[in-house]
Amino acid sequence: MGTTTQQSKKRMTRQAFTLAATALAALLAFAPAAHAAGKAVTWEDVANDDKSTTDVLTYGLGMKAQRHSKLAKINAKNVANLVPAWSFSFGGEKQRGQEGQVLVQDGVIYATGSYSRFYAIDARTGKRLWQYEHRLPDDIRPCCDVVNRGAAIFGNKVFFGTLDAGMVALDKDTGKVLWSKKWGDHKIGYTMTGAPFIVKDQKTGRVLLVHGSSGDEFGVIGWLFARDTETGEEVWARPMVEGHMGRLNGKDSTITGDAKAPSWPRDKDGKLVDAWNHGGGAPWQTASFDVENNMVVIGTGNPAPWNTWKRTKEGDDPRNWDSLFTSGQAYVDASTGELKGFYQHTPNDAWDFSGNNSVVLFEFKDPTTGKLVKASAHADRNGFFFVTDRTKLATGAGYPNKPTSLLAAYPFVDGITWAKGFDLKTGKPNIVEGQHPPQVKPGQEKGDSIFVSPPFLGGTNWMPMSYSPDTGLFYIPANHWAMDYWTENITYKPGAAYLGQGFRIKRLFEDHVGTLRAINPVTGKIAWEHKEKFPLWAGTLTTAGNLVFTGTSDGYVKAFDAKNGKELWKFQTGSGVVSVPVTWEMDGEQYIGIQSGYGGAVPLWGGDMAELTKQVNQGGAMWVFKLPKLVASK
Repeated sequence: MGTTTQQSKKRMTRQAFTLAATALAALLAFAPAAHAAGKAVTWEDVANDDKSTTDVLTYGLGMKAQRHSKLAKINAKNVANLVPAWSFSFGGEKQRGQEGQVLVQDGVIYATGSYSRFYAIDARTGKRLWQYEHRLPDDIRPCCDVVNRGAAIFGNKVFFGTLDAGMVALDKDTGKVLWSKKWGDHKIGYTMTGAPFIVKDQKTGRVLLVHGSSGDEFGVIGWLFARDTETGEEVWARPMVEGHMGRLNGKDSTITGDAKAPSWPRDKDGKLVDAWNHGGGAPWQTASFDVENNMVVIGTGNPAPWNTWKRTKEGDDPRNWDSLFTSGQAYVDASTGELKGFYQHTPNDAWDFSGNNSVVLFEFKDPTTGKLVKASAHADRNGFFFVTDRTKLATGAGYPNKPTSLLAAYPFVDGITWAKGFDLKTGKPNIVEGQHPPQVKPGQEKGDSIFVSPPFLGGTNWMPMSYSPDTGLFYIPANHWAMDYWTENITYKPGAAYLGQGFRIKRLFEDHVGTLRAINPVTGKIAWEHKEKFPLWAGTLTTAGNLVFTGTSDGYVKAFDAKNGKELWKFQTGSGVVSVPVTWEMDGEQYIGIQSGYGGAVPLWGGDMAELTKQVNQGGAMWVFKLPKLVASK
């Protein structure tokens, strides 16, 4: 009798748990009202996103990530008349940084928010259609705020990554969870903040969801993944530290680089240094896709730990080591996940310059030969703007003892201390003597401090730049600052920060920190700049209306003349803008959309910027703007 009662109680407990879980799931996917199902998104839709004016289907507004729209209804002549169409609050107490770029499809806006939240919003009215909140464990380990930078869309699904190292597919019309995959252990530092990306394997015709990992600051190995969009199952996975094994169709495939990992040192017993097991290289930002060469193009993160002496053979010069394949741009075969080409922006990176910010694909005419060059552009945290030959990279350039793909490396910020420039023959930086932080001496708690610019927050950071084919210029959200920097003792501990460096962010100039700069990729000339008192931490967007849009940390959305940099319009959103603007056309009108809500790395790590950031209130909202109909009709 007692056993039966206990079994009955257990069944009741399980039933109660099931009911509670069901109720919780219902609460996590709010659906205030049903709406008509939208059309399915095809690969052709995604591939032609750069040509579309009615939808925004990719992070970057196209496979090349140029962030340029052909829309010109809002232009330099009438942009001063822009007014809010509506705003939408992300609600709740969960604010922090809102760094997302929204997608727009068939009259619906898909927005991700801090703490791994997802919203579907009616693009005409700002009404919430559904909402999903991912249930996060208490022990997540985000390095630089609880942000989410956006989603991907294909078929009837939207996809986004979560702070507990997961990937979720939702029904784009209802918010229902269609699949959810855990791809890493969040307890040791794996997480995800970047937007995933849709590509199509040009050899098999298979559409893939590509995403990377985050977590370099916790000493994990960075991975790039490709998944089946229907099931979420892994198709291939590529580690970004030399000597580690990749996977294809659930089996070991090829080792990244050389199996002996010669760019990482060995100890006196001939074993690879411990840092190699925790080497970083996470491709935590979003890819672009070289369709012609079937290459996923993505930046790789900093090596771990930050302490360069842990990645340098004892007694040797750190300039003699590379710590491949970190802090560079990688070209990965979409069919197999094999690393085909690589260019390293900062070998054996001692300053956490990383290499993750966007790699933009573009073309230009060589002024000497007149031939069309298929290139990649990347503004790096290290302060240099790189132009590389993407055809060479797609066919194997960039490994040791192979020709470099580097075409140019121009400084895009002032005051760079760590390097004088780059050798175009070798692709290597000319590092300034004394700019590696000195080792900790015996008996010391930390090494001697040095002054370095840019700091680890970078000449620019994750916030993506844009390119206008109309002006031939790139528009870089940049910052002028520096850091005091010193080495500290470090031992790896799972789940703990793995840095081995101390720092304090410093000012370079009294009148500004942020500087929006337009750069010519052929000459390296800065065409114009616009200074901001606060750090710039938002992406840029260009349009055929001769406009550049971005946001500022003190709350403004701004529009500039793309040719001369004149500020033409601004609007105060009530909180810092650290997101990425988009534009689309609907019912014959052009709209501008952007998220507002201050946070990100600067308030957490800002040092001398703290007094500035204290002035900014947190928030969480989506703002949409358009022209009054009377003005738009002129």
